[in-house]
Amino acid sequence: MADEEKRRWKGPTGKEGSSGRQTGERKIHAHHAKSDSSKKWLERQLADPYVRKAKDEGFRARAAYKLLEIDTKIGLLKRGQRIVDLGCAPGGWLQVAVAKGALEVVGIDLLPVDPVEGAHIIQGDVNEPDDVARMLKGLTGKPDLVLSDMAANTTGHKQTDHLRTVALVEMAAAFAVEHLAPGGSFCSKVFQGGTTKDVLDMLKANFKTVKHIKPPASRAGSPEIFVIAKGFRA
Repeated sequence: MADEEKRRWKGPTGKEGSSGRQTGERKIHAHHAKSDSSKKWLERQLADPYVRKAKDEGFRARAAYKLLEIDTKIGLLKRGQRIVDLGCAPGGWLQVAVAKGALEVVGIDLLPVDPVEGAHIIQGDVNEPDDVARMLKGLTGKPDLVLSDMAANTTGHKQTDHLRTVALVEMAAAFAVEHLAPGGSFCSKVFQGGTTKDVLDMLKANFKTVKHIKPPASRAGSPEIFVIAKGFRA
């Protein structure tokens, strides 16, 4: 999972060139650009009340409040649920699910995730059946809720980034339709104005209600919103 809470800025890694001053100038300019970007990111983090609140309340990421606000608005989380979290790093949504009284919580991510008490976490790929099987061993029945806060690593090319994100949403929705228990729910991050028509049509065909929500914890300048589908028709 590589959303704005989970990414970390890294300095320039370009190799030394052989063209002398011109190469050095390009490297200096790149360094200044990334330094400015890093500084702005840090200033935004320090000024963000959700970042401070997450630290004070023991959540691993400010993204926890996105799920909490979605739940407050539409009652997504219920005691006794079996919950799957796709792209669960760093574990904020797992923490929320456990705190809300879920019966069983499982998660999977390509990145390693520190243990969360009450959650069964697998480092693996949602596209790999063996990894998914290892994750689902943490459940004693079909999940009642599938969550996905997955986001593709950005390239800076708007169309490419959009296609990558759409692919992740499609994958998460397909997982939900394959695994959810009757009456179950699905919640996934989407971008670029909402769910694509193909995914939206699939969700409407398989769920009683489908809506989009932008919780207050989602930064105003971010293109992210969330699609929530409830009442799975098994």
